[in-house]
Amino acid sequence: MAKREKQPAPLKGWKQIAGFLGQPVAAAQRWAKTGMPVRREGRYMVASPDELSRWLGREAGVGQAVRIATDNADLSTDLRRALADARYHRRRNPPIQHVSVSPASNRPQKKQ
Repeated sequence: MAKREKQPAPLKGWKQIAGFLGQPVAAAQRWAKTGMPVRREGRYMVASPDELSRWLGREAGVGQAVRIATDNADLSTDLRRALADARYHRRRNPPIQHVSVSPASNRPQKKQ
């Protein structure tokens, strides 16, 4: 029998949603108006931590779920992944070398 990963408990209410995001309640409500995945259940707004992480990743342009930093989170895996991604993109897109022309000599000179 395959093990099922335990799904995190849904966030219930603006206070919990904003706390998960590390933002004020007003910011969470504003983000909900622009497409953040929340839904109404009775008199409460409810959101899934996994859905919020995926949405944040898309909004940040990362293309994958992001993890919200908490006091007890181990961020070393995320840091290693981000560094590997940066190295990959640096190799594929080397920095552009800026060249300027000096008005006195009309010769290209490298900027430092």
